[in-house]
Amino acid sequence: QVQLVESGGGLVQAGGSLRLSCAASGSIFSINGMGWYRQAPGKQRELVAFIPSGGSTNYADSVKGRFTISRDDAKNTVYLQMNSLKPEDTAVYYCNTIYRVSRYGPEYNYWGRGTQVTVSS
Repeated sequence: QVQLVESGGGLVQAGGSLRLSCAASGSIFSINGMGWYRQAPGKQRELVAFIPSGGSTNYADSVKGRFTISRDDAKNTVYLQMNSLKPEDTAVYYCNTIYRVSRYGPEYNYWGRGTQVTVSS
């Protein structure tokens, strides 16, 4: 069993900053990627940023230059630094991880429960 503990969401004024954290724990042999998605009311869940192991980070065009994703592999934790926040960034932000429970086993995809980010104008 895997657990993802998200933190750092909240209410902030436009132009402000927030930092999201997501720590993975449980039956994990290796993490192949971690990232953040978001879902605004009435919209589909969309990629915000993703950082694979040994690969290049991916960002949604709408957050490039404002958001930065990083990982601490020793802690199995991913961070999302969000600067210059806009009202359109308001959404529930979900942590996602792709992991293995054994060296040659299959990859699994797991989601956190989400954390609310609200940006007021």
